[in-house]
Amino acid sequence: MTRYRILPTRSKVWIEARSNVHAIQTEAAGLEGWLDIDMGDRKITGLESSGRVEFPVANLKSGNAFEDREMQRRIDGRRHPTIAGDLRMMKATPEPMRYLVGGDVTFRGVTRNYEDEMTFENIDDRTIGMSGESTFDIRDFGMEPPRILLLKVQPDVVVRVEIVAEEEN
Repeated sequence: MTRYRILPTRSKVWIEARSNVHAIQTEAAGLEGWLDIDMGDRKITGLESSGRVEFPVANLKSGNAFEDREMQRRIDGRRHPTIAGDLRMMKATPEPMRYLVGGDVTFRGVTRNYEDEMTFENIDDRTIGMSGESTFDIRDFGMEPPRILLLKVQPDVVVRVEIVAEEEN
């Protein structure tokens, strides 16, 4: 088992929601955490792999101060200051360096189990990268989609993540 520390300066999440007026795009840097990846011959096997990634909801920024304030209010960032993911399972897919990953996502104090595919890459001898995208229904986490005047936000959001992690000594 090899432990990797997520590099906050090189890891990022993007969240895109749709409304009847325009797309709402937010992003956050500063992802932190670790990955214990089962490596066999410097190749990811996925067996017994685990990990945790999290970031403060305060890091989510859209570039629109009004949307950011409303998002923080609806998320209730004071009571639920982080969004977290716990890796519980990895299985190789037929595509090289592509894995089905499963685990728990915790948002607004609610934890749900999800599975989706991610791509892994060996950046160098000590660094790996992971990227993937998944769609979540915010109602599954007890959050109703906002309706502000004529603006109606759809409940499904697309979350894309890019994680870079370095082997610990």
